[in-house]
Amino acid sequence: MQKRTVRDLHKDEVEGKRALVRVDFNVPLDANGEITDDTRIRAALPTIRLLHDRGARPVVLSHLGRPRGKPDAKYSLRPVAERLGHLLHKKIIFVDSTDSEQALEASNALRDDEVLLLENTRFLPGEESNDPALSRSLARLGDLFVNDAFGAAHRAHASTAGVSEFLRPAVAGLLMERELDYLGRAIGNAERPFIAILGGSKISGKIDVIEQLLPKVDGMLVGGAMACTFYRAMGLETGKSLVEEEKVDLARELIEKWGVRLTLPHDATVAPSIEQVSAAHTVPRDSIPRDEAMLDIGPRTAESYSRAIASAKTILWNGPMGVFETPPFDAGTLAIAKAMAVATKKGAVTIVGGGDSAAAVAQAGLEDRMSHVSTGGGASLEFLEGKKLPGVEALDDGEAR
Repeated sequence: MQKRTVRDLHKDEVEGKRALVRVDFNVPLDANGEITDDTRIRAALPTIRLLHDRGARPVVLSHLGRPRGKPDAKYSLRPVAERLGHLLHKKIIFVDSTDSEQALEASNALRDDEVLLLENTRFLPGEESNDPALSRSLARLGDLFVNDAFGAAHRAHASTAGVSEFLRPAVAGLLMERELDYLGRAIGNAERPFIAILGGSKISGKIDVIEQLLPKVDGMLVGGAMACTFYRAMGLETGKSLVEEEKVDLARELIEKWGVRLTLPHDATVAPSIEQVSAAHTVPRDSIPRDEAMLDIGPRTAESYSRAIASAKTILWNGPMGVFETPPFDAGTLAIAKAMAVATKKGAVTIVGGGDSAAAVAQAGLEDRMSHVSTGGGASLEFLEGKKLPGVEALDDGEAR
């Protein structure tokens, strides 16, 4: 972590200043516009509170959904303003515009005990194209810039990267700092033994992560439908399972090069279809029926993977072991989550890399029993792939931690 953070700000840089804070309030809403999960709002509270404690006046920016560069009432941040006020116990001023004189006036009139939340940044046509004129205009809203939106850090947008060209200091928030610390530890300074668990449906979405991590880990445990592409490379029958035919040769190369570190499921829970849950049963990996599909790892694999997790000091998990949204195909994913919770209690560093695996941990009620659950699905993947994140690169350099 070699970027300045909000902790590094000097008193004269923050006290009495307007802090333009980019957060990730991209929360799920139901059909009535009610927030169904406020995890991302809660994740930003420590940074906003710290800024308040140090005398700053937070001006908060976020995106929500994909409104395609124009206002859309169903993606308004108005419900977020209400929830934020309830959680923060502060007066929230909501302005239903962002790049406007009204927003600028509200930022200048902000008092010490208030927070200003502006409307969805993606209502602005220049946001996703990182328009310099919009970036310059957004910079007028603050005296310093704090990026706490790790979930959007892989996007070079006006409110995540462009604004920092016109507003300094530009520093990382506490959530951003935490994300970079834990994920950075996983790819650069993990305590050993270091185990990675990768699941999900496709190798193609994880190939860069696989190739980045395999030289660094002591073992990689594979689950999800992506295991079936490896099975096909081994010459095994995969039935109706999802297989990426164009990636079979690649899977074969990975097995030949890293076979000793690469562990595939020993057994599989299969069924004719996801809908036919009553027909679910377990078979060895070399006995998948031609008319059925692998929809989860089997119990033998879940036990084996749990033992491997128990022996590790650092565990990184990205991707479910099966179709976790549909019982009984959630058993493998749940077993991994429980094993990681036990490992955390015993002192291991457990990192859940966002996306579906984060959703699965939350569904299991084990979120608080992990060392770190990433808020950024795509961002965490790109970081683990070794890619530079525009929203991070744009921040002020700091001393190595």
